[in-house]
Amino acid sequence: MLIIDNEMVSRLLTMEEVIAAQEEAFAQLDSGRSIHRPRVDIYVPCQRDDGYFRWGTMEGANDGFFAIRMKSDIIHWPRDEAGNWTEEKYCIEPGTYCGLILLISTETGEPLAFINDGALQHMRVGAGAALGVKHLSRKNSHTVGMLGSGGMARTFLEAFTKVRDIRTCKVFSPTQGNREAYAAEMTEKLDIEVVAVESAREAVEGCDILSSCTDSMAPVYEADWIAPGMHVTNLGRREMPEEATGRFDIVIRQGTAGLQIEQTERFQAERGHSPAAFIGGTDEEMARIPSKNPTPGFGGDDPRFTDRGKGGDKPDFAALISGRAEGRTSDDQITFYRNVGNQGLQFSAVGQIVYRKALAAGGAREIPTGWFLQDIRD
Repeated sequence: MLIIDNEMVSRLLTMEEVIAAQEEAFAQLDSGRSIHRPRVDIYVPCQRDDGYFRWGTMEGANDGFFAIRMKSDIIHWPRDEAGNWTEEKYCIEPGTYCGLILLISTETGEPLAFINDGALQHMRVGAGAALGVKHLSRKNSHTVGMLGSGGMARTFLEAFTKVRDIRTCKVFSPTQGNREAYAAEMTEKLDIEVVAVESAREAVEGCDILSSCTDSMAPVYEADWIAPGMHVTNLGRREMPEEATGRFDIVIRQGTAGLQIEQTERFQAERGHSPAAFIGGTDEEMARIPSKNPTPGFGGDDPRFTDRGKGGDKPDFAALISGRAEGRTSDDQITFYRNVGNQGLQFSAVGQIVYRKALAAGGAREIPTGWFLQDIRD
């Protein structure tokens, strides 16, 4: 059994491979050749009086491989002096994180690898957003308005350049040093013009593709900034203003994002950044977790937060590429790709590529597979 770390993932995996693997795996959902279980979180009170422990998992299987992605976080929701409200996380101490992918053969049931999820996670989310850009943005899209300057904003922009002739990116994030560092790094890496701008409005104005890549708990742009012809995609579920949903001519969701379970005190949708969560603790402790109504008007029927919006069922990516759902038909249409869903399937589709390449390249740490087997029937 292999132990594959982030350095090896970054060295072996290409963005082109991640995009292609996800596109194929999503297409297989219609025929049942691939399957996934959406992300579900469990919240338990922790030592912090302003935070919670959160355990999250998601699962998927395709082409002879199953993957479960597991993450262990201490979560809190600070506001800075400028009023920015974000979700922050760590494991043990700020700056360290615990996320693992367990890869298993569906042919034999054999556990094959543990993979650190950091590098693969960033690449799979960026590649997922790129599928929306590939199939929904105007073919002559050249300019990206990027809100956010972290790791996800890096893989989003890289992925966009693999499916469209991106020439310019305007980036804004609240910290000047971060957005300037992003601009310098991505200009050199992608050989395009990346410019740090002074406001979110300036980043969005005149762009062909609007991408929000933040951990914000509140909207980061205004709905009336969205212009005809734009393609819009997202990372977080709360970055978008409520009014934006009325601007979109075409909405395609990546896939199923939440579980259809009756909500109770202990099972709730849209707490924090969780699409579905089982929550422990007292009423007082549970109140620490932001509800699904962080600002007035954020109702449970918001099409961003449900697969059944005001227009009925929202088609998914599999429907789009099979022709069952219509994509962009005019350069003036505003399209939105909801980059949430199919998470578990993304990890099986991409994890198997990493595993095969690690086997071929050698150098991964190994532990005995027998450690995970037993002779007691459970």
